[in-house]
Amino acid sequence: MITEGEIAIDVSTAIHHFRLDEQHAARPQGMKLVDFVVEEAHRILLIEIKDPSDVGTTEKDRQQFTRKLQTHELVNADLTPKARDSYCYLHLMSKDKKPCLMVFLLGLESLTLEPALMLGLRDRLLQRIRHESDVPWTRAYVSDCIVVGIDGWNKAFPNFPAIRQAAAGA
Repeated sequence: MITEGEIAIDVSTAIHHFRLDEQHAARPQGMKLVDFVVEEAHRILLIEIKDPSDVGTTEKDRQQFTRKLQTHELVNADLTPKARDSYCYLHLMSKDKKPCLMVFLLGLESLTLEPALMLGLRDRLLQRIRHESDVPWTRAYVSDCIVVGIDGWNKAFPNFPAIRQAAAGA
């Protein structure tokens, strides 16, 4: 089981998994890394979890997060660097032997978002991952990306069920 805040994912059937942004592990300084790497038979999942629906999140923080979703800030300043740097880390450690899928899992229950925003977020993220500078990358280091809530995660990855756990002390 891997957990980020109140979100838990059962990855017991994965070939391999590890927390990439481990706080107490030595990692290259300045790299932004996704939360988890999960290896399946045919691909590697780069998983970033953001949970503005966590019980500890204030309404002000939820509104700020929603604004970041609606602009390019979340994609450009957070998600794209995490995808790039995480792939770079895996590549330099010779762990990039399979196609990588960037997965952005959002705790959406407390947010009011238009479905088109989620679809647009996925499209913006994939475009930015593939084209960060004046010319596109010549190597597609991420084969695709997906942006999902917990329900969408469970449909896309039924072999790795996700749940919201009760907050500690709640």
